[in-house]
Amino acid sequence: MGLREQITEDMKNAMRAKEAGRLSTIRLILAEIKRKEVDERIEVDDQQTVAIVEKMIKQRKDSITQFEAGGRADLADIEKAELVVLAAYMPAGLSDEEIAAEVTAAVAASGAAGPQDMGKVMAIVKPKLAGRADMTVVSALVKKALAPA
Repeated sequence: MGLREQITEDMKNAMRAKEAGRLSTIRLILAEIKRKEVDERIEVDDQQTVAIVEKMIKQRKDSITQFEAGGRADLADIEKAELVVLAAYMPAGLSDEEIAAEVTAAVAASGAAGPQDMGKVMAIVKPKLAGRADMTVVSALVKKALAPA
């Protein structure tokens, strides 16, 4: 069963269980998937679905930060609840050691010599780690690996 089918099945289960908050978030995911399919006239696969969910997670994290800074704990709590539902559709995350190993391998494979080669390394690392690691953390590790000694 693909990720999209799993999301649809979870929507049906949330409807049966009358879980309004969860149902709302799942419908948002399906709406984003449908929007991408209509806009780009494509059939979204699992990898693209993960990218959509990852983008939605990033949006929720940004919103939580803004709401907490603005003293709106009620709205931040709603976003946190959505974040929990969204996180359930992400593949298992990698440990820090696994991420560091991937970065080291990518630096060696690209022949990167310094910070100016960061784009080459990220081009290798991003497809491998997309959805399984926070790309800001990966970016920081790449910068550290390419920093002059």
